[in-house]
Amino acid sequence: MSIFREKTARSLLAAFLFIFLLSLFLELFIAWERNHSARELLLEHNRAAASALLNQDVSAETIAKALSSTEINPEGIRLMNQLGIQEHTSARLFPALSAYGNHSFLISLLLPFFLFGLLLSVISRFLRCQERLFLAAAETVSDFTKGSSQVLLPQSEEGALYRLFASINHMAAGLRTGQEAEHASREFLKSTISDISHQLKTPLAALAMYNEIMLQEPDQAETIRTFAEKSSASIERMKSLILSLLKIARLDAGAIVFHKTLCPLARLLNASLEPLCLRVVSEKKELLLPQNQSAVLFCDPLWTCEALGNILKNALDHTSQGGHIEISVEQTPLETRIHVADDGDGIPSEDLHHIFKRFYRGSASRAKGAGLGLPLAKGILEGQEGNLFVKSSTGSGTVFTLCLPAPASLQNCKTEFTGL
Repeated sequence: MSIFREKTARSLLAAFLFIFLLSLFLELFIAWERNHSARELLLEHNRAAASALLNQDVSAETIAKALSSTEINPEGIRLMNQLGIQEHTSARLFPALSAYGNHSFLISLLLPFFLFGLLLSVISRFLRCQERLFLAAAETVSDFTKGSSQVLLPQSEEGALYRLFASINHMAAGLRTGQEAEHASREFLKSTISDISHQLKTPLAALAMYNEIMLQEPDQAETIRTFAEKSSASIERMKSLILSLLKIARLDAGAIVFHKTLCPLARLLNASLEPLCLRVVSEKKELLLPQNQSAVLFCDPLWTCEALGNILKNALDHTSQGGHIEISVEQTPLETRIHVADDGDGIPSEDLHHIFKRFYRGSASRAKGAGLGLPLAKGILEGQEGNLFVKSSTGSGTVFTLCLPAPASLQNCKTEFTGL
């Protein structure tokens, strides 16, 4: 039975078995001792009878026959009745028999009390052990509710009780994980608010200064136009910053549902490059597209376009005038890889492992933007079970690789291109 898997239950069963065997041994011993006493009593009675008959000059042969005889005749019964020795004669008239009876009664009375006391002590010890275990468990659970989980409930033994303890420990681990996640969320929120405050401080200060200048010189049309343009640029920067922060916050909260469909590479590239074409021309940079754009990606077109656009914008930011940006595609049975390579200055080794951190902008010579484009792109790709890698060194340019998993079955995938 499963109940006897517990060590305490097995110990209790072993104690009961010991008490049973002990009681059986005592009963056998008492039965043997009573037989021995009865034999001694009968021997003493026969000795006394033989001695009395010898004193009456009765021959030894007659005494021997009388003591060994088992035959009962009416004359013998009549004689015993005349002497007053019958079935209902009081045992007090027979001192030896009375002593034997008292001894047997005392043993019969004390044995149940002894066994009951032994059984009571075993049960009491079992209950005390259980009580100590439950009190310790209650104290540990109380610590769980207070947020402390350094001491766990015992679960090394078998049995239903220890399975319960294991479940409570598992629940406590879940609570601890939830508390740690909540603490991490609070710390992240605190850090994010601090970063947002720091990032918004500069454009807000610029807007206040521009507004003050325009108020001080209301008659200077050229001055008002110049600082109005600067105000518009600051507003656009704040707008872009806030939108990026909102997108990252939605990614962190799991509030974005990626609707993955089959999307032609050409359509994705056109949508990503459209807002950057004028900049490519004005900055006199060359953009090299893949010759074969027949590849098909399995992704969320809108969000993947956002990620690819951020990578291309980053490449433009860190490529000098007349530089080159090359896009190439590699398809395998497991994934599709889009490589965006530039011949810019490259990323210093001390910055390479931090570029995907939020608001990280690297050294002052490379610092452009708010430092949210790359983290957002990586979050979008990871949300689609893909990834984003970078390979770079100072003076050798940079290569970003966007990886997206291939669909398990192209026939079962949708072919909608909403929004591109």
